[in-house]
Amino acid sequence: MKAIGYLTPQDVTGQDSLVDIELPMPVATGRDLLVKVDAISVNPVDTKIRKNVQPDNGDYKVLGWDAVGEVVAVGDQVEFYSKGDKVWYAGDLTRPGTNAEYHLVDERIVGHKPSSISDSEAAALPLTTITAWELLFDRLGLSQRGSNLLAVEPQQVLIIGAAGGVGSIIVQLAAKLTDAVVIGTASRPESQEWVTACGADFVIDHRKPLNDELRRIGLDSVSHVVSLNGTAEHFDSIVEVIAPQGKIALIDDPELPLDIMKLKMKSVSLHWEFMYTRSMFNTPDIAKQRDLLNEVAGLIDSGDIKTTRGEHFGPINADNLKRAHTAVESGKVIGKVVLEGF
Repeated sequence: MKAIGYLTPQDVTGQDSLVDIELPMPVATGRDLLVKVDAISVNPVDTKIRKNVQPDNGDYKVLGWDAVGEVVAVGDQVEFYSKGDKVWYAGDLTRPGTNAEYHLVDERIVGHKPSSISDSEAAALPLTTITAWELLFDRLGLSQRGSNLLAVEPQQVLIIGAAGGVGSIIVQLAAKLTDAVVIGTASRPESQEWVTACGADFVIDHRKPLNDELRRIGLDSVSHVVSLNGTAEHFDSIVEVIAPQGKIALIDDPELPLDIMKLKMKSVSLHWEFMYTRSMFNTPDIAKQRDLLNEVAGLIDSGDIKTTRGEHFGPINADNLKRAHTAVESGKVIGKVVLEGF
């Protein structure tokens, strides 16, 4: 089968940073589905691994942790999917990725693809959707509208870096599923427009002091902060604007240590979100990822959530993936970069 991989971690400009290769066809066993990959998207994790992780045993490393495709075979323990099903998922960081014609994935982290959108539109969403859902509801514990867990006090969620892949879907989920005031940050006119279109109540500029920007929209503090990038840069400002007993969640890798003692006086809690935790450690609740993907598919098909697809970079091959990695590394991508077909 066709695939794209690398032997030596390096900058994307390197001739062999990503190359077209041929690999043996995988075989589905146990809980695995064998999926014929139709569309993928590129995430920051792809670029980080390409630059830093040496492949095992001299084999090619295949990246990619978003996919939409068709189930072509199932393992003997599969319960929820059959041959011919269209699925979407974000995969498992410990296994070969989706930059290949055929891919093995555990059925417990797979959802049925939304029927109302195209393959490439759907491919933009799985990894970021899982991240966003877990951030809001598993880590921060925001109250869902209509649930029995009603918020005692008004809630506000400040999303730093709201125009990117995770930001684009977390704004939508927060706006549609909670009663929180949703504030997204973006610094360019086009990214501010995007965040507004995703449903944010307010958009502020993270290049300016956060406390001044919040006061501009009539807020002195926020109950929840989601920091998607630049956490080290913004940490002191976050400490200043977070309300007493508030919650902070982050997904990036701060280059400088965070002084969490600054959170003590306000009794603020700090949460990490890493969407691969459930699959890496085979947690007892691993199937919650299947459940949330299916729930969001329903929200898409009902028109409540829209795709976060940004640019379409064409067929899945090494040259186009290099272009996609370059775009993602620029930090200026709005939404998600997708590729489709071999």
